[in-house]
This record gives sequence, structure tokens and C-alpha cells, in this order.
Amino acid sequence: MVKIQLDNVGKRFNKEWVFRKINLELSSTNNYVVLGRNGSGKSTFLQTLAGRYETSDGTVKYTIDEQEIVADEIYKHLSICAPYLEFFEEYTLIESIELQSKFKPFLEGIILADIPELLQLGSSKDKQLKYYSSGMKQRVKLGLAILADTSILLLDEPTNNLDKNGFDWYQTLITANSKDRLIVVCSNDQEHEYKFCKESLNIEDFKK
Repeated sequence: MVKIQLDNVGKRFNKEWVFRKINLELSSTNNYVVLGRNGSGKSTFLQTLAGRYETSDGTVKYTIDEQEIVADEIYKHLSICAPYLEFFEEYTLIESIELQSKFKPFLEGIILADIPELLQLGSSKDKQLKYYSSGMKQRVKLGLAILADTSILLLDEPTNNLDKNGFDWYQTLITANSKDRLIVVCSNDQEHEYKFCKESLNIEDFKK
């Protein structure tokens, strides 16, 4: 069981609160979507969950199988896909997969050599990522995050740059690899991004 407990959590930049007074328990028994308009604070909230931003108010507590994980160590247990996170575009897909496997293993049963086909990018596995289209790059980001052996999966606008075929691929991949994981999706109300999520919150409800 994975849990993230937020107690009176708030984040501000200078004097402006992005969100505040969030009291919430997230657990791996559910999947969650965070809704809100562009610029409303969804990404800031996600990065706060990831431990990349310190809270301005309140506390975030992480537990895995009833063992508390300190915030500085939570990165070992999560994977994140977001538009503002880049990868080494000089690498090929194969090199990127091999690099990740050295720092964060893939889910049990996932064979490294099979990952390009799982991403539907087998014919481009030896091409440098800088020559990929935006949709192909998004498949790489999503695939490496979803297939990583992590307890917490954070996805910020996951279908960004994907076409209809990409939407279907994403839904198949996330559904097949969601068991026993705490998944949080940020979306500006694109239902195909989060239709597997059981609970929702709107970040704009936490502005006051």
C-alpha cells in the first residue's frame, strides 16, 4: 500500500499562493486526476507531490507498506512524465532505455529489448531522439515513466502531442501497468487522459 498524506499543504511564489489548505490522503487503492485550467497550478502541485518543490505551508508524508519515506528519498520510488522535463536527445531510444535501467529498473517481466515495440517505435529504435517528432518523443517520455518499476506514477498532460492512435496506445499501456501503484494525472479536462481515474480534485478549489 502506497500513501501520500497532505496536511494543510500550500505553495506560494513570493506573496502569491498557487494553492493552499490542501488536506488529502492519496493511496494506491485509487487513481486520481487533478483538473484545472492552464496556469492554475496543476504542475506546481504535481512537482510538490514529487518532492521537487518544498511546501510553503503544511507537510507531505509518504508511506510505502507502512514505512515512512523521507521527502529527499521519494524520487527513488516515483516516475514522472511532464512537458517541462526533458531527456538526452543525443541518445537513441535504445541508449535511453539502457541509461534508465541503470538508475531505475523496469517493471518485472519487462524485457529491455522489447520496449521499443511496446512504444510502437521499433523501426526508430536506433535513431537519435532529436530526430523524433513531438508525438514520438511523448511516447518515449510516457513509456519510460509508465514502465519504470515505481510505486508512484505522476503524469502531467500525458496525451500532449499524441494523435488518436497515441491516445489508444496510452490507455492500453497505463491500464496494463497500473496495478498496486498510486497514479496522479494532471489534465485540463481532456477525458481520454484520465478516464481510468476513480477520484478527481480541481486545483482551483484550493486558492483561498
